[in-house]
Amino acid sequence: MSSIPNRAAKTGEQTLDLDYDFFAPSQITFGWGRQSELGSIVAQHGRRAFFISGSRTLEASGQLGSLIDQVTSQGIDCEQVTTISHEPEVVDVDNLVADLVRRGVGSGDCLVAIGGGSALDLAKAAAALVTNRESSTVKDYLEGVGAGLTIDESPIPLIAMPTTAGTGTEATKNAVISSYDPAFKKSLRSPMMIPDAVLIDPELSIGLSPETTAHTGMDAITQLLESLISNRAQPIPQALCLHGLTLAIPVIVEAVENGSSRRAREAMAHAALLSGLALANSGLGMAHGVAAALGVHARVPHGLACAVMLPQALRINRDAGQTTLAQAGRVMRQCLVDSNVAGQSSREMAKAACIDSDDAATEFVIQIVEHLCERIKIPKTLTAIGVSRDQIPAIVTSSRGNSMSGNPKEISDDELTTLLQAMTE
Repeated sequence: MSSIPNRAAKTGEQTLDLDYDFFAPSQITFGWGRQSELGSIVAQHGRRAFFISGSRTLEASGQLGSLIDQVTSQGIDCEQVTTISHEPEVVDVDNLVADLVRRGVGSGDCLVAIGGGSALDLAKAAAALVTNRESSTVKDYLEGVGAGLTIDESPIPLIAMPTTAGTGTEATKNAVISSYDPAFKKSLRSPMMIPDAVLIDPELSIGLSPETTAHTGMDAITQLLESLISNRAQPIPQALCLHGLTLAIPVIVEAVENGSSRRAREAMAHAALLSGLALANSGLGMAHGVAAALGVHARVPHGLACAVMLPQALRINRDAGQTTLAQAGRVMRQCLVDSNVAGQSSREMAKAACIDSDDAATEFVIQIVEHLCERIKIPKTLTAIGVSRDQIPAIVTSSRGNSMSGNPKEISDDELTTLLQAMTE
């Protein structure tokens, strides 16, 4: 293998300069109605299954109970151990891990997480810490705030079943955990934390409210755009990002306004999956960096924070990421022009857009994102989502993390402060 680069160096031969790893779940099952396959999938990973739920709607409708019954019919002992309705905190992880340890979870057992990103992140963290017991608190394993402990032992098997189309955490190698005293939002991270099996049935997202659909959908779009232009961007994730944008951009308004639309729910669920695969391999950027800080200092829901920050992130990165953003602009314009699903106003914007230059194509990306945000009622300012100017110094400090380090443009604290202050006027 080493002779190839040496020969190229000696001859002056041009190379593609490709050098990357790609992480993904070993099994992805996607499709409308495929929730019926949960039992057979779980049976491949354990004889006892512990369920973590994040969807009270599924519980109230009886769907969760039906899914558990389906798994039980495979001869698997099932227990529902917790339901979470907020972004997971250190105490949530520690309590769940302690509970699972008391129940004797180990070889032959698996976790099944059904819900949004909160349930999946909680389950991913618990699956890892059940087998990594050097400390009794997840804080000691979190990036930048703990004792620097790492995930060295394989987690117990995890089957992830998302019911929202947004976070993409079903395909990532990290779990985001929060604390409010002290205030931080950090990741527990290891390639071993990628779920063993992912089952995505877009039908399960039918019951989502318009507000949740809007926020989670914009989270997916933010991940697609930030991973696309990240300074750690890789070729496979970039291809997935472009395809994901062609799925999500034309249908997000329909998904919000007509939540029973199968085509919209399918497209958004698939786009969210692709966004997770992308961010797991290429990282993110400023919007997600600030969103994490908004979550811990102002309790802004993650998807909403990303949606509010995305237009600003695109503008501040337009020069550094212009070549790639221009490519996205041309792809997005064409998919809107060709779509019979996109709203009339979006299609008219696309048809009227001049994208002859990279600068114009990049501007189209920003304009269509702003237009979609307006259509689905995303606020334009931080003030509108409860952020006060006196919180900005803490938000700036807490924005420095893994996501911000992937931003294509280096942003100073002063520059970020000025940007955020302008959003509170």
